[in-house]
Amino acid sequence: MSETLKTTTMPAVAYRKSLPIDDDESLVDVELPVPQPGPHDLLVQVEAVAVNPVDYKVRQSNDPDGEPKVLGWDAAGTVVAVGEQVELFEVGDEVFYAGAIDRPGTNSRFHTVDERIVGRKPTTLSFGEAAALPLTSITAWEGLFERLGLREGAAEETGTLLVTAAAGGVGAMVAQLARALTGLTVIGTASRPETVEFARRMGVTHVVDHHRPLPAQVAEVAPGGVDHIFGTAGTDRNLAAYADMLKPFGGLVAIDDFGPVEIGLLKSKSISFHWEFMFTHSLFRTPDQVAQHHILDRIARLADEGALQTTATQDLGTINAAHLREAHRILESGSAIGKVTLTGF
Repeated sequence: MSETLKTTTMPAVAYRKSLPIDDDESLVDVELPVPQPGPHDLLVQVEAVAVNPVDYKVRQSNDPDGEPKVLGWDAAGTVVAVGEQVELFEVGDEVFYAGAIDRPGTNSRFHTVDERIVGRKPTTLSFGEAAALPLTSITAWEGLFERLGLREGAAEETGTLLVTAAAGGVGAMVAQLARALTGLTVIGTASRPETVEFARRMGVTHVVDHHRPLPAQVAEVAPGGVDHIFGTAGTDRNLAAYADMLKPFGGLVAIDDFGPVEIGLLKSKSISFHWEFMFTHSLFRTPDQVAQHHILDRIARLADEGALQTTATQDLGTINAAHLREAHRILESGSAIGKVTLTGF
């Protein structure tokens, strides 16, 4: 470590047992040792976090059996120490990142993270505004440009992209990146007046209602079908509709969780199916995991240029158990628009 902190313990929010979010013990305030950075790690003083569906899904399904487990996979903060092999950052750098699913989470005052999955925080955004971006922007970027094979900066590339839940965290980033870096027409699903308005602000050109059958609505906008679908929710129940709406040789990328599906529905049109899971790089320590560092730096530049805007819509205040329980409750209700953030300790 390049710097010795004056404290050896830190405040954090954890859970010790999988409990309903309305139980006061579902998330609790704790005091934990300050983690020590490994060779490639940064020790970050966390200034803001954002909450994602993965937070409550892990809390609901992974019982730590009494041991405090810290959640959180979006953060922005300041580097206060670095590991001996760190090359990309220095103490004092402001950063943002989405962390790794197999390491302790970001809901703590100090957090260690591999430098290769960290980006420099956009200078024009606050810590809270920046914390809303990493997980969803990496997911959107990898889904569009690596899984579906779209070309970054190809403004002349025509075609149609359908994104589900376009007012959600990932859907909003997909729409923004497609608008900023491709020539695709973006169709997004939304149902409430406030989600329709937010989706349009994020770059969706045409909005369809996901509570009504999609093929007829989409056909009014794209009579010949769509070229690509980015599925953020309901992929299993909508697979037959997607097979109907996609053009021959189209592509479908999904990020949601579901069981077996009739993938043969896609065969006659030679439709390609892709999974996108942004934690794959860090979970399997892939040789190219530094690609996520480059993606986040690109996102930061686009934000500073005004081509992307934060998807943060609601900050619940300081990072503590009560506020994080409220954040989980909002996400579990399915009513969130954009991203919910918390700032400071």
